[in-house]
Amino acid sequence: MLIFNAILLLVFDFYIFFALRATKIKVAKTKWFSVMWWGYSIALLLGLYISAKFNLPLAYRSVILVAFFMTAASKFIFIVVLLLDDIRRGGIWVAKLFSPRRNESLPERVEELSEPLPEKPVNGISRSEFLTKSGILVASLPIFPLSWGMISGGYDYKVIRQKLYLPNLPASFHGMRVAQISDVHSGSFYNKKAVLGGIEMLMGEKPDAVFFTGDLVNNVASEMRDYQDIFTKLKADLGVYSVLGNHDYGDYYFGREDSAAKRKNLKNLKETHKVMGWDLLLDENRDIEVNNEKISIVGVENWGTGRFPKKGDLKKALMGTEESPVKLLLSHDPSHWRAQVLDTDVDVMFAGHTHGMQFGVRGEHFQWSPAKYVYKEWAGLYEEQNQKLYVNVGYGFLGYPGRVGILPEITVFELIKGEKPILS
Repeated sequence: MLIFNAILLLVFDFYIFFALRATKIKVAKTKWFSVMWWGYSIALLLGLYISAKFNLPLAYRSVILVAFFMTAASKFIFIVVLLLDDIRRGGIWVAKLFSPRRNESLPERVEELSEPLPEKPVNGISRSEFLTKSGILVASLPIFPLSWGMISGGYDYKVIRQKLYLPNLPASFHGMRVAQISDVHSGSFYNKKAVLGGIEMLMGEKPDAVFFTGDLVNNVASEMRDYQDIFTKLKADLGVYSVLGNHDYGDYYFGREDSAAKRKNLKNLKETHKVMGWDLLLDENRDIEVNNEKISIVGVENWGTGRFPKKGDLKKALMGTEESPVKLLLSHDPSHWRAQVLDTDVDVMFAGHTHGMQFGVRGEHFQWSPAKYVYKEWAGLYEEQNQKLYVNVGYGFLGYPGRVGILPEITVFELIKGEKPILS
């Protein structure tokens, strides 16, 4: 992935650099422009390489990643503008090449067209120069939301309240409050005070139970060292329950193959859950009881479609819950719902994983993110027949150290006995 990103960025650089040099923009023809252009690109690629290979302090890694995201986004937009102009000019060239003219042979026309195309000026400049300068302006626009997303969005925790109507819910659980967080990715954090503020916000909701749906770390268990004391503050009378996500297994750090170091890391991560007082469910279930009535909390290891690990065993996790009136399932990847869960009698599945791609729009009645083109269910509540899925867009962030529009989420559910009312 690192090599691919480097090659892609260099392709962007060459295309834009020579396009700028071909314009009448005087600055683009100077030596210092060339030095600055290629010096920045080389420094950025070198920074990406060092960040990937060495354990730099998180502040440095964050700066490098933000610089890469801003640069790539801006150059991609600029290239779209340049391509449109090239297509336009190419169309004019072809049209003129084959347009009939009296007393002029085709070889003469080709010779004529080999000369640079004169263009009508637009407000004193050529159309191409106008498009190029406009492209520079448009390409700079992503810098502002991406900067704000890093400064504010990454820690701007939002509480979302959601009612879950369950016809078979025992009366003793009517009104029960369950909080969910997901995708902490502690290796990406760089502001302990803000992280603590989010946990205090969650505890202020006074949940009866707390669910964590995977990806505690980016790669290794030691990332939790500075944050373990904060997440230990999560307490609830009926328990804190957790599962593992795809990042928790260390595959992206140690590789897919089994190794002693990878096994030790996973063991340390499981121990971290235990030390924090979280009940880590590894293809198993727990009954929670109120007034001699019970419901089941079920948790599976990560199971996702495509390239993601299929470690979970849902059948094993559900063993012993046959008589339970309500089953609440924790499973990290929402793709698990359609692939397996809908074929069971699970009432509600709680997931995370998508992050809402940390970019998009989310309102009360409308939401959009590029994530929708990857995941059929990517954020919020989904229902099919009598079964439900809720996808939490995550507490932390990964890669780009911020969020734009899709804010970090704390979900608070209220369990309601009965059918969902039909709105008139």
